Amino acid sequence: MECARWWKEAVVYQIYPASFRDSDGDGIGDLNGITEKLDYIRGLGADVIWLCPVYRSPGEDSGYDISDYRDVMPAFGTMADLERLLREAHDRGLRIIMDLVVNHTSDEHPWFAESRSSKTNPKRDYYIWREGRDGREPNNWRSYFSSSAWAYDETTGEYYLHLFSKKQPDLNWKNPALREEIYEMMRFWLDKGFDGFRMDTINLILKAEGFPDSDRPPATDEGYVFDERLYANQPGVHELLREMNERVLSRYDLMTVGETLNVTPETASEYVRDERRELNMICNFELMSVDSGPLWKWDVVPWRLRDIKRIVAAWQTGLHGKGWNSLYLNNHDQPRMVSRFGDDGRYRVRSAKMLATLLHTLQGTPFIYQGEEIGMTNVRFGSIDDYRDIETLNFYNEATKRGAMEPRQAMEAIYRKGRDNVRTPMQWNDGEQAGFTDGVPWIGLNPNYKVINAERALADPYSVLSYYRRLIALRRAHPVIVYGDFELLAEEDESVFAYARRLGNERLLVVLNFFGTPATFDVPSGRLDPHAELLIANHGGDGEDSAFAETAAAGPVSDKGRDAGEGSIRLALLPYEARVYRWSER
Repeated sequence: MECARWWKEAVVYQIYPASFRDSDGDGIGDLNGITEKLDYIRGLGADVIWLCPVYRSPGEDSGYDISDYRDVMPAFGTMADLERLLREAHDRGLRIIMDLVVNHTSDEHPWFAESRSSKTNPKRDYYIWREGRDGREPNNWRSYFSSSAWAYDETTGEYYLHLFSKKQPDLNWKNPALREEIYEMMRFWLDKGFDGFRMDTINLILKAEGFPDSDRPPATDEGYVFDERLYANQPGVHELLREMNERVLSRYDLMTVGETLNVTPETASEYVRDERRELNMICNFELMSVDSGPLWKWDVVPWRLRDIKRIVAAWQTGLHGKGWNSLYLNNHDQPRMVSRFGDDGRYRVRSAKMLATLLHTLQGTPFIYQGEEIGMTNVRFGSIDDYRDIETLNFYNEATKRGAMEPRQAMEAIYRKGRDNVRTPMQWNDGEQAGFTDGVPWIGLNPNYKVINAERALADPYSVLSYYRRLIALRRAHPVIVYGDFELLAEEDESVFAYARRLGNERLLVVLNFFGTPATFDVPSGRLDPHAELLIANHGGDGEDSAFAETAAAGPVSDKGRDAGEGSIRLALLPYEARVYRWSER
């Protein structure tokens, strides 16, 4: 059995502060608004909050461009407000992990002001500076936010590296003085009582030695190439994380989650194996690329269930006994999961529950992004002027300016993959501004808040929210869900995702119909006891006729399926139906 840890048994609720709850009417969510809603989070069953950045920031990239690591964004409140939030959360048994953004800072950070002031400034080497080459950038690297990853600074006549916005210069982690400043800042927050860190793009902190050109063909006529092989998982990154662990992390009882790009289950284990003494878990992006074409994120292609199953199974089996998975299908950077992988129309409720069943019955720590638990959907704003996200705006301007896409085509890509899909305000009720603010929200509301909102969900025993509560309670009641091993069934099935879990003599079978048409599933022999309990199911209560009630009362499988011959059992599944069976081996 996996070694028990509190962070393995936790359920994390991610908060994007600007869009969660505004307490003072300025249209921007804030810390006191989060404190107001702690009972809501506790009532859901979550026990850890991941707080997206609340540090002082100019807001170029929604707080991921930090100008002061030891102060609070004024729009969010004060240090006293943050300390009160932490205190009130702890009083309710909730822990809080902070977003740690140390691959880069804002160009308005005092370190960068000094660094750019002269080539001889003591903080010059806190960032990555290079001379140009033949009147152009030092190499052909492309940033995550479009165009070159280098920006020219006239003060000293050199270029600085920025893998994201040009207002987010990358830090030079080879500098020991810089690392010590970062470690001291981490201790500052942990000594206040925070319970860990989600570490933004932590495996990008070292770049390829010598900053060579990418040998891949450029994606645009500008000649810049996006190539994570040169940014991520570079030699020396593990030594730096072990140093961070030794100097800081190991001295506290923490949850540490690394956002890591371009990793596989094999390379991921190097970050999370206990004996490595680096991180508790990572969040990877392989599943988040399942509908991306050769031109990366905005090149949207249909996803295939076989690919989803292959990726999930590889991570479940690849890290079992070696490390720990984080489980998510959306976050502040990814579109709403019910719009991406489910059906946000007719079967919104049922498909949202089906996807939740997947996340909460795998081995790993589930992460719930605000609004996911009420089935919030992507938004379709009428104009690019309604969007606020820098990545989205850069993409639209570049794609339409170069003629790579017509404006309508670019908007369709944004409707599918844009980050503002998950950054519209939390939908608390059907009143004015969805109960998010008494003022004008910083970004528009999704118009469906009249139907999809927390107040309505709380009053409905068959809502997505009610189903989340039950899933979380079941995860706590049955160790097999947390610690059991994983076996993928019917790998080639084009409609049904099914898998078995086992811990000691406790067994689970999870069966998920991923599509809006009925399906049948022949359970392989020995993978379902005829007298198994139907632990939870997602049908019923969503306005459709169903042969079964969502109460999922215990009873023999023969009540819910039929013999398919040779000792196997055939299950007839409704569109987007999810079932979880449990039994004990004799």
